[in-house]
Amino acid sequence: MNHSFDALIIGAGQAGPALAGRLTAAGWRVALVERKNFGGTCVNSGCTPTKAMIASAKAAHTVRQAASYGLPPTGELRVDLAQVQARKDAIVAASRTGLEKWLTTMPGCTVFDGTARFLSATTMQVGDDVLAAPHIFLNVGARPARPALPGVEQVPYLTSSTILALQELPTHLLIVGAGAVGLEFAQLFRRLGSQVTLVERNPRLLPHDDEDVAAAVAEILKNEGITLRLGAECISLGQEDGQPVVHVSCEDDPAPSRGSHLLLAMGRQPNTDDLGLDKAGLPADAHGYLAVDEELQTAVPGIWALGECNGRGAFTHTAYNDFEIVAANLLDHGQRRVSDRLPASAIYLDPPFAKVGLTEAEVRAAGTPALVGKRPMTKVGRAVEKGETLGFMKVLVHAETDQILGASIVGVGGDEAIHCIITAMYAQQTAAFMRRNMFIHPTVAELIPTVFGELKPLSAT
Repeated sequence: MNHSFDALIIGAGQAGPALAGRLTAAGWRVALVERKNFGGTCVNSGCTPTKAMIASAKAAHTVRQAASYGLPPTGELRVDLAQVQARKDAIVAASRTGLEKWLTTMPGCTVFDGTARFLSATTMQVGDDVLAAPHIFLNVGARPARPALPGVEQVPYLTSSTILALQELPTHLLIVGAGAVGLEFAQLFRRLGSQVTLVERNPRLLPHDDEDVAAAVAEILKNEGITLRLGAECISLGQEDGQPVVHVSCEDDPAPSRGSHLLLAMGRQPNTDDLGLDKAGLPADAHGYLAVDEELQTAVPGIWALGECNGRGAFTHTAYNDFEIVAANLLDHGQRRVSDRLPASAIYLDPPFAKVGLTEAEVRAAGTPALVGKRPMTKVGRAVEKGETLGFMKVLVHAETDQILGASIVGVGGDEAIHCIITAMYAQQTAAFMRRNMFIHPTVAELIPTVFGELKPLSAT
């Protein structure tokens, strides 16, 4: 059956539903296609389920630390992973169901269930239906990539998606890859009761961040009994007695790591390989990403790419911002651009690591004259009161213009406090402006003006 619409939206991830809402409110006839679960990665296998499980892990960790808070020891705590998963599943289901109901009852929006493939630059097929529209928005997301490791074909392994279905706690979880996914799952499962070994090719954690950040994160993990195997240049997989083995080539210790379960957390792959891009004349790069311009339009007029598949951001907040850019430019006569947004992100360890703007290394590489302010969390009253003093907060400022260049916070509440700095940077405010602020006591954020008041020249190395 043939159908005509003003717009096709492929994928009900973060950007798609919001865009459907704006377009239909403006009188557009919209078709939204989803082949699996409404909500995309964030709701189903990303932020929502992992942060729900991290909350359970935090509760377990706090119980075990009762004595350090002046409370009677609780004795040995055994976690039932199935109950943790049930709590997480209920949260996910509520979010997914609510989103599906909103879309299926949205006036002007027709929802199609299935995989969409291009027939031309203006038509796509979903099952027996052919959908045509002058505007097509690809919001297809990405999935965990399968790394080209020797032995990967012969060894059962978990991904960031399939690990969310485990019902029994791993005795010893081996994790290969120390990006945000690997780090968060390492601490999560360690706190739930698993032994955890984290294997990473780089000689240190977070190679794209500053060394002091990497050292602070490593301290957090080591303090909780997580084994870090860094500098694992040559990694291969195998099995012994039906259990996974990770073979490594490390200067410190070349011995293999053995465990009960294996999680591979080594990147993601965009879901563009089955869209029939050639039929639309739409090129993808070697990794499957769709190149877009400043307004998120692809090389083919009338086709946009939003969210993880465009390679311009792998976060929920960047995907939602993609929607805002497209909607503003199409409906509000705006001139919003991808480059207007600041690079900002967080890794949800406990305590978290959040950052915005440039790192020290990037500032030095650019030859920018800069000042740096840094304060350990041991000198933040709120952190001391909460008994969570690991980490620090750091800011970078242009030495001549006083403009804020970037910030990193490793520490309790850092994922929220960083927004004080993000907002100031969007407003193009200076360090002097930040020093004049008065924040509420007792909070972590109240020390931000103090950090801006303790600026010193950034060393050349």
